[in-house]
Amino acid sequence: MQIDWSQIETVLLDMDGTLLDLHFDNHFWNDYMPQVYAQSKGISLDQSVSFLAPMFKDWAGTLKWYCVDHWSQVLELDIMSLKQDVADRISYRPNAQAFLSKCQRESADVRMITNGHRKVLDLKIEHTKIDRYFDHLICSHELDYPKEEQGFWTRLQESLPFNPQKSLFIDDNESVLHSAAEYGIKHLYSIAKPDSKRTRDADSAYPMIDVFEP
Repeated sequence: MQIDWSQIETVLLDMDGTLLDLHFDNHFWNDYMPQVYAQSKGISLDQSVSFLAPMFKDWAGTLKWYCVDHWSQVLELDIMSLKQDVADRISYRPNAQAFLSKCQRESADVRMITNGHRKVLDLKIEHTKIDRYFDHLICSHELDYPKEEQGFWTRLQESLPFNPQKSLFIDDNESVLHSAAEYGIKHLYSIAKPDSKRTRDADSAYPMIDVFEP
C-alpha cells in the first residue's frame, strides 16, 4: 500500500473488517445468533436460519441492519448482552494499531466513520481502546443515513467539513466504497481479508490492502 501522505488532509477509516477483525461480527450473526434464537423459540437450528436469513438479506445496507435496538425488538432478545457473551473475539486486524499511529502522525484529522451502532462501538472501545487513535468517532445512526447512501456523506460534510479530493478512505464494504467514490472521495482502498477466518467473497474494484504497513 503506497499512500502519498502529502495529498491527504483527512483520514476516514471504517472499523469492522478494516481496523478490527470482522470475525467477531460474522461469528455473532451467522453462527451464534441462529443458535440462540433457536433455543429461545424452541425450534431447530435449520428453522432458525430459515427465519433469520431473509430478514438479514432484506435489511442489509440499511440503518435497521446496523441497529442493535431494532434487532432486540424484532427478535425479542437482548442483543448487546449476547454480544458481550462472545466479546472475547473482538480483536484488531494485523498491524492496524501501528497503522493508526502512523495516521495520527501524518494527519491532523483522523476520523472513524462506522455503520456500527454507538452501543457496539462502546463495547469495542472497552475491549480495544481504539478511540485513542481518533479525533472524531462518527456512527451513521447519528447522521440518519448508512454509509451506503449519499445522505451520509452530505451530513458528514455539514457536521465536520472536509475536502473529498484530499481525503483517504479505507473500508471493506464494496457498496460503501462505491458511495464514497460517487461523492467524490479520491483516495479509496478496500481490505483483502476483512475476516481472518474466511476468504473474501469477491475481488474489489479498488486497491486492496492485505496487511497494513506501519
